[in-house]
Amino acid sequence: MSNKRLLNIPVYALIFGNLFFASAIIFSQIILRGETVTIPDLTGKTVAEARALLSKKDLIVVQKGMEPSDEWDRGRIIRQDPDYGSKLRVMKTISVIASSGSRDVQVPAVEGKALEAAIPILKDAGLYKGMIAQIHTPGAAAGKILAQSPQAPEEVSRGSAVGLLISQGAWEDRFVMPDLIGKRADRAIARLTEMDFKIGDIRYSYYPGLGKGIIIKQFPSEGYRVQKRNMITLEVSR
Repeated sequence: MSNKRLLNIPVYALIFGNLFFASAIIFSQIILRGETVTIPDLTGKTVAEARALLSKKDLIVVQKGMEPSDEWDRGRIIRQDPDYGSKLRVMKTISVIASSGSRDVQVPAVEGKALEAAIPILKDAGLYKGMIAQIHTPGAAAGKILAQSPQAPEEVSRGSAVGLLISQGAWEDRFVMPDLIGKRADRAIARLTEMDFKIGDIRYSYYPGLGKGIIIKQFPSEGYRVQKRNMITLEVSR
């Protein structure tokens, strides 16, 4: 009997030790939750700087949004809740609003750029693509921006639209599509190719009463206005 009691002593000691350790943790958390700290002024700091500072005080920083500010650069905190100087229990959250930049922004130069390259540049500046006008000009490739309004480096309100004038390239000659039905396909294709027209799909079908190699369908149709870059498709008898 005495041996069993001696064997149980380490077990009781282990249980008592675990209970003591758990009680210490719970007690320390209760004390910690009741502790209050004074909130510092976060204005002008980045969110990362604020989090690093308040982590030392066991406080949590959450960014709730962004607003324009002429006073603070983009990414700097302009407002916090609760305000600085307030008392707050540890492990609580402080909400902050960061600056999205000045209300007035400088228009970037996008003339000479392709439209797809200009749109993200305008977006990064806090602006967006406005009305677009297009003209033919031999002096610029199709899709290039010839002019913009407002011009760079004018200052405008954030969120303003920038109108763009886009080149459509040089005028292309237009031709009236001839009637190819019933003509020899090899001769018609050779003539069209000689004139720099583009031949696309050529399909071959059986057509009663016609010999091999006669055009039975065409696209575009006769009389349709075409440019040399347009594809011409034919259906030919076999």
